[in-house]
Amino acid sequence: MIPRSPADVRLLERFAHHVGRGINRFSMIGPGDRVLIGVSGGKDSLALSLALVERRRWVPIDYELAAVQVEWMEYPMTDGERETIDRFYAGLGIPFRRIRASIHPSWWKRGFSCYTCARNRKRLIFDEAARLGFRKIALGHHLDDIAETTMINLFFRGEFSTMMPVQRFFGGKVEIIRPMCEVRASEVARVANRLGLPVVPTRCPNAEKNQRGLMRDILRQVSRVDRHAATNVYGAAWRINRDYLPAAGPPPASAGAEEEP
Repeated sequence: MIPRSPADVRLLERFAHHVGRGINRFSMIGPGDRVLIGVSGGKDSLALSLALVERRRWVPIDYELAAVQVEWMEYPMTDGERETIDRFYAGLGIPFRRIRASIHPSWWKRGFSCYTCARNRKRLIFDEAARLGFRKIALGHHLDDIAETTMINLFFRGEFSTMMPVQRFFGGKVEIIRPMCEVRASEVARVANRLGLPVVPTRCPNAEKNQRGLMRDILRQVSRVDRHAATNVYGAAWRINRDYLPAAGPPPASAGAEEEP
């Protein structure tokens, strides 16, 4: 386990309680659940792993944890980075496995994007969950990620939709849970920095040039006017004002579509 001072212990306890708010609100983890943590090596998935272990120490239920990391062969980690991640999970007492795979599988015939990269990573984690017999997969998305996704869907897909705290797949056989759904990105970063989590930097060349990075910049600017902006976007999915939404009828033409004569 990571060495911690009394101040670090209090920080971790407070963080685990904040993670627990989302878990409790959406009934994410129950007695005897088996939860597979999807690990990227970034601060979010490492902080989530730490919180789930810490929380398990004092909640009145027991649940099983394991973790899996997908490492793209096109963007490999160093040997030292692999060793620090391995030691981190050994210290937490969480069974951990790393899957090395190509970001461009031979059978994939479509163009590649951030969306398809995430989709292929999720597919590999689903396969690992099925192999181990785990029904729940925990991902390290926080409140800011969810707010950014809501804005991406609005601006680039033209729809009101979001990243759900609990999302069921294959008729409910598998659930993705996002325990940090009500935790701000700033708190996750503070925990990672103070506790010295072995964060592996992303090597994706598009990490700061994609749609999510643009939404992050917009939210940052709006938050200078209203510090609750990200929280408001996150909560909007549960505050639908149907008096100001169309009841029925076809959607308007997409931008750039040709009008009929």
